[in-house]
Parts: sequence; C-alpha cells; structure tokens
Amino acid sequence: MSEHLRVDGARLWQSIMQMAEIGATANGGSHRLTLSDADKTARDLFASWCVDAGLSMEVDELGDMFARRGGHDDTQAPVAMGSHLDTQPFGGRFDGVFGVLAGLEVVRTLNDHGIATTKPLEVVNWTNEEGARFAPSMLASGVYGGVFALDWAQSRRAVDTSATLLDELRRIGYCGALPVHEREFSAFIECHIEQGPILESAGIPVGVVDAAQGFRWYDISLEGFASHTGSTPMTGRRNALLGMAKVALAVDELAREHAPLARGTVGSQVTVGPGSRNVIPGRIDFTVDLRHPAAATLEAMDATLRRACSEAAAEYGLKLSLAQISDTQPVAFDADCVERLERACARLGIAHQRITSGAGHDACYVAKRAPTAMLFAPCKDGISHHESESAEPADLEAVCNVLLHAVLELAGVV
Repeated sequence: MSEHLRVDGARLWQSIMQMAEIGATANGGSHRLTLSDADKTARDLFASWCVDAGLSMEVDELGDMFARRGGHDDTQAPVAMGSHLDTQPFGGRFDGVFGVLAGLEVVRTLNDHGIATTKPLEVVNWTNEEGARFAPSMLASGVYGGVFALDWAQSRRAVDTSATLLDELRRIGYCGALPVHEREFSAFIECHIEQGPILESAGIPVGVVDAAQGFRWYDISLEGFASHTGSTPMTGRRNALLGMAKVALAVDELAREHAPLARGTVGSQVTVGPGSRNVIPGRIDFTVDLRHPAAATLEAMDATLRRACSEAAAEYGLKLSLAQISDTQPVAFDADCVERLERACARLGIAHQRITSGAGHDACYVAKRAPTAMLFAPCKDGISHHESESAEPADLEAVCNVLLHAVLELAGVV
C-alpha cells in the first residue's frame, strides 16, 4: 500500500488557507509576528489540529512545539518534519507555514490509511524563525543547535515594545517546561517554498536542497550632529544619513563583486533621528545582511563592509558602532537524507533538481545535531516576504508526497 500512498492535496491547501486567515492582510498576505496575539492564535489552531490527529504535544523553554506520533519502537529518536508559523511583517501565506502543515498532512495521511511506523514521528513549529520582531532570525533553532545561549535568546527585546522574548512567551502561554536541548531526532526534513525563481523558471515542481548559503547580520549606528538645515554651512556638516548612503552603495557593490552567488542588502529597518525636516540627521541606525555559500568569500565580504563603514564614518566625521548579531555558516545537508529525498522523487515519477538555498532556515541549525535536508516548492516569480507571495496547490502537493515517502523510508513501516 505504501508505494501507492498519496497525501490529500486539497486538505493540505485548505489547512494553509485557514491558517492564512490568522493575521490576514488586505492584499492577501499574512502578518503574524513572533509571539504576537496572532501567533498565539496560529499556535492554538495548530495544537488543536494535532490533538485531532491523535498527537501528543510538548513545548520547550523557547516555545518550540513538538507534536508526536508514537512509533512501534518509541525508544528510537523520531523522524521530524517542520518549519515555522511566524511571518514577516505583511508577509506571505506560505513561507514557513507550508513546512509545518506538510508535516501534519503526512501524519493525517498515515492515520487515514492506518499505517504505523517503526520510529516515532514529530511535527515541529520553531519559534522566531523570521527574526522580524526579535533579532536574530532562527533564534530558537539556533539555541537548539548550540549557536546561541538560552538566556541570551530569552533576553532578546521586541522591536515594537520593551518586552523580552521570555516576557512574550509567558504572556501568550507558550513558555514550556521542556529543556531546549532535550529533543533528539534521527532525521529532520523541512519543506519550504523556494523564495527564488529557479524552480519556476525551469518548470520543475520539486527542489531537493543539498546546501544553504551562509549569512551575517549586522546592527550599525552612525552618529553625527543634528543642526539646522538652513543655518549650517554645507562644509563641515556631520550628516549621519550621508554616511549610511555611502555604506549602502558599498554593500551593493561588494555583493556585485562576488556575483552571481553573493547577496548584500541594507534592510528596511532604518531609524533616522531626530526626525525633523529642517534638522540635519544626527544619528542613523540600520541593518546589513550579507550572504554567500562559501565561508571564505563571506569572510572577505565582512572585511569589506567593516572597511566601508570606517571610511564613511571618517569622511563625514561620524561615530561608528557596528555589532555583528548573527553568523550563520554555510551548511551542507546530510548526503543520506538528500539521496532519500531523490529516491522518493524517482519512485513517484516527480521531476526534481538539486538546489542550494539562498535563505536561512531552521534546518541550517538543526543540521548541527541531526541528519537534515530540505525540500523546496516553486513560488510565483520567486517572490517571498511579501503579500503577493504565491504557490500552486499541485506543487505543494508534489513536495508533500515526496516528504511522505522519504519519511516512511527514514522511519520504517510496520
């Protein structure tokens, strides 16, 4: 029976659309920032679906949710599937959510057909993957992978209030008792939309992700002097905004120097003070995101950024503060997991190609502790982190079917 087993694509799509109603935006997207009221509602809905599917639920000290389906041999570490339910501000309906609900659909399908696995299965919702409300991104999976300390992660402050991550976990009732490092997985597979144009352009429904590029995040401040725009001569001004403009151009140029794989961005999180049209900007706080799949190249980009910031500060008489808040190294996913995903594609007759992820994912940190790989589905025009983010039901179903068959191979069928 298992060879002919398929997920219920309509049910998967309906679940994604129902989840999208939580924090729905006027332009068809989703707005569910980490540990917000909308995130709590999404978590509660996911938990209720897990109960309906006969799963037990545990929550750890960072709010990570682990929904477990017992196996014939529960002494073995589970095969896990999952991603995240939080979104970017006014983001899309599929980023992260698809991976969580694809895992749930695998469990529902096995329940429908009365299929038991040797190893237990778990569906995971990781906390704060996006990093939009609490920086850095992939915060909880980073603690799980040993990259961040638990107390440091819990002390991160929200960008919209003075509340810490721990404060908000307690407020919405998702600060669990399970130690973050206690969970062990025999394997972890994360499904996601590609967030790029490669699969759609090639007309290929499934990407088997064998690696992810590294990235570094920076919080940068430039402080000059705020004075009157009319009475202050052009010579001698200490305009912090000009300093940032010079850095922004340098970031774009350094990424182009390492084309085609490099990425460099001054993000949209920019604060300029004091906030008057007739006062020269005296201080500016902004963020920079650098990415590349080669660690040595990423290191070179880092050096170029630091030099550009120092030169901009010197040119305009500014005080520079630069803090690197995240350093996610390039990841090569587990070769055996990747091969199992490709075998599942072959058995199902689904076209696929290997692909390197341009974005960071929870799987990148989980890979430090367990055999891990990812599956990508195409997304329209490669757009993500935007309300217009879109994916085809048939592509999501195809990826979920590959997940199903790979998980059955990894977990064993009784």
